[in-house]
Amino acid sequence: MGVTGTGQEAVERAQELRRFEESKIGVKGLVDSGLTSLPPLFVHPPQTLSGLGPARPGPDPIPTIDLSGCGSGRRHSVVEDVGRAARELGFFQVVNHGVPAEAMGRTIAAVRAFHEQPVEAKARIYRRQTETGVSFFSNIDLFVSKAASWRDTLQIRLGPKLADVEEIPEVCRNEVIEWNQQVQRLGGLLMELLSEGLGLSPGKLQELTCLETRVMVGHYYPYCPQPDLTVGLTSHTDPGVITVLLQDQVGGLQVKRGDEWVDVTPVPGALVVNIGDILQIMSNDEYKSVDHRVLANPSREPRVSIAVFCNPSDRENQFGPFPELISSDKPAAFRQFTFSEYLTRFFTKELDGKSLINYFRA
Repeated sequence: MGVTGTGQEAVERAQELRRFEESKIGVKGLVDSGLTSLPPLFVHPPQTLSGLGPARPGPDPIPTIDLSGCGSGRRHSVVEDVGRAARELGFFQVVNHGVPAEAMGRTIAAVRAFHEQPVEAKARIYRRQTETGVSFFSNIDLFVSKAASWRDTLQIRLGPKLADVEEIPEVCRNEVIEWNQQVQRLGGLLMELLSEGLGLSPGKLQELTCLETRVMVGHYYPYCPQPDLTVGLTSHTDPGVITVLLQDQVGGLQVKRGDEWVDVTPVPGALVVNIGDILQIMSNDEYKSVDHRVLANPSREPRVSIAVFCNPSDRENQFGPFPELISSDKPAAFRQFTFSEYLTRFFTKELDGKSLINYFRA
């Protein structure tokens, strides 16, 4: 008896996914082949596509915070700014952060150079296994999402133990090692400011190993011939503590504020910081982890971004709202759990918004 209707469509989709995966060429390889329309596996459903497009013009809603003077009399003011941004929007940009502009430029250029190598050079590390700490793939949720998104990714483990240096592609090896050092330093400062913004001691988050596990993803969003039919990255929240993002000047990142989407307009020299789900949980809903997405790139100039996700390294430790933030007026909004349980839940779902954080609500 043959397969009919949606059953046949599911079989064909599975075959198409497998062919794409086994080709190891990624989305850039499709673009380089000269295609002028999207393969069906990249076409998103109407409910995803209906709200796509640039944000309405208006004042930039994403605050840009000047971190200069954190070691002096300005610290209290900076803590207030960071705390307010984390509570109100969950996203902010930082300038005068101590990361040299040259290092930012080198990192963007090196990740772009990796993605623009011949297919054969990248295919060697095209994999979904993470044992080596280095992998190249298209769409982390390729086999569980409703539709694939228009981007490729280089993923590298930075900590607690850096990936095998020989496995890191030579074209970006030195820059990745340098970027890890820069993010460690800046990440430590950001965690101090965020801890103080909750009225806690500066070292609170780092005492819980929140900076020790770091994973870098270097995303490449090539030109998309039909950007109204797909996305660069579907709407989601980040599962970790904080994310530190370096983006080029192409744009396309959007954040959900209330019922509307707002652009995270690239600011020269700035880095983007956002709150992850687990920090919203630890802050007992004080800080907000919010939905964000990336539009498919309509520009002939590729978009490159490098995100570093900071997570606890102690997977068996109990996590939940800080006791200092629980009271009779504000009881714990979330139950206790191990980070190991949390990660298991994350990797069994597609990137689709708040279902993860709601799973752990009390």
